Amino acid sequence: MNRRTRRTLLIVAGVLLLLTVAIFLRSKAPPEAARLLPESDGIIYFNLKPVRTFTHFKDLKAPDREPDYQKFVDATGIDWERDLDQVAIALHRMPDPKGPNGPVAYSMVLVGKLTGKRLNAWLESHAASHEIYAGHMIYNIPSQDRTVRVTQIGYDMVGVSNTPSPEQIHSMLDRHRTAAVPFAGSSLLAQHYHDVPLLSLAWGVGQIGLPFSESGAIKVFGLSLPLESDSTIIASLRWAGSLHLRIEEIAPSEEKAASQAAALATLVTLARGFTLPLGENSANNGLKELLKTAEVTQKQDRVLVTAILSPAFLASLSEESNPPANQIPPSPPTP
Repeated sequence: MNRRTRRTLLIVAGVLLLLTVAIFLRSKAPPEAARLLPESDGIIYFNLKPVRTFTHFKDLKAPDREPDYQKFVDATGIDWERDLDQVAIALHRMPDPKGPNGPVAYSMVLVGKLTGKRLNAWLESHAASHEIYAGHMIYNIPSQDRTVRVTQIGYDMVGVSNTPSPEQIHSMLDRHRTAAVPFAGSSLLAQHYHDVPLLSLAWGVGQIGLPFSESGAIKVFGLSLPLESDSTIIASLRWAGSLHLRIEEIAPSEEKAASQAAALATLVTLARGFTLPLGENSANNGLKELLKTAEVTQKQDRVLVTAILSPAFLASLSEESNPPANQIPPSPPTP
């Protein structure tokens, strides 16, 4: 082997090594939509593409739309159920929970077949004012005593924020300039994203109980959970032949973690008993299955709750939403 051939092989090997490292780092990095979010108290992310595949979404019967939503679809050509692929939401705790934003304001990055001239025209017709920042038009749309700011970040990305100031939507546009850096993003992502299981379809980090907090407690379906509203939580949904739910709380101490784990285990046991008399349908059967597989464990200052939903349950959801033609009840006769 001559010197030129050896040098060429070394260059090729070096390029392949760099590509492998780049792909590995990218797989470990948060999704770009989440990296664009501003500093916040909590982050929630959904990847909707695989969900459509699992539930055979394209085969489901389209639901009847509300008139206002139908007008939006007609004007923009955008149907959120069909065209939205990813959602990343930042939760911002408000100092005045009785203000126009309530206890929590939101900043969002939406990814999919969303952008275009028709959307711009719709935003233009609903905006009370405009702002140009970093070469992007921001539309200020009034909504229930507050301002919702909307901008097209990229060819498939829309940024939305209802925070009191434009600082958050400005931050998203600033972060878009450095979006190619795999580990760019907020301090919350840097602290906790490594705890999110790989290939999770949906996940949340930080104080993600904020939207459900009431009088300092987190309430879900009317039940008060033994968690503080400002608890740091890492939650995820991951597909591994079945849907795996994982919720991890970082407690202030091991003693607090032990007491919360015991309280959650008791709550799961009680919930199993409450759901036993429920009738047979997909929603009730899924809830029963979820509670049946739920496990609560504690390790040092962390409380872990896990549960599993089977593929059969997910298939039953799609079947119930789109029953065979011979099972659809006939329309009532016209009076």
